[in-house]
Amino acid sequence: MQLYRKRIIPDECILLKDDEILETDEDYIVTKWKTIKPRRDFSYGYSCYFLKLGFKISKFYREDGSLLYRYCDIVDYSYNKETDALTVTDLLADVVIYPDGYTKVLDIDELAVALEKKLCEPSTVTLALRRLNTLLNLIYDDKLDALSGKINKWTSPSE
Repeated sequence: MQLYRKRIIPDECILLKDDEILETDEDYIVTKWKTIKPRRDFSYGYSCYFLKLGFKISKFYREDGSLLYRYCDIVDYSYNKETDALTVTDLLADVVIYPDGYTKVLDIDELAVALEKKLCEPSTVTLALRRLNTLLNLIYDDKLDALSGKINKWTSPSE
């Protein structure tokens, strides 16, 4: 399977050619990856694409192997059976969860800009907000770790 990351802002679609698929079924895909462009704050990570829920939870690691944070993208998916390609569209809203539990919602303003500039349909914004609400409820109800079991089996048990 080929994975593509599509963004609305900026408008781009790239093949994640170096991502390694570790596990998959009809509900999720777990990958291991290195940063596309070198960064000082983190160098690699693991992601779990929750295909039916519409989000991706990633663990970002520093070069020394310590967890920087969990990064949750609100996304939509489209699969092309003929080419065995999954395109993951970033719906802009994100949630970051730091190791101490501090949680921060990001990029809601970008969702508004995308709507104002007609870069996406109102139904896309509605979908993103509903998925964000579902994700936040899982976080606030302390149920995210149970859901993240798929990614946790590939990452450090000490986190």
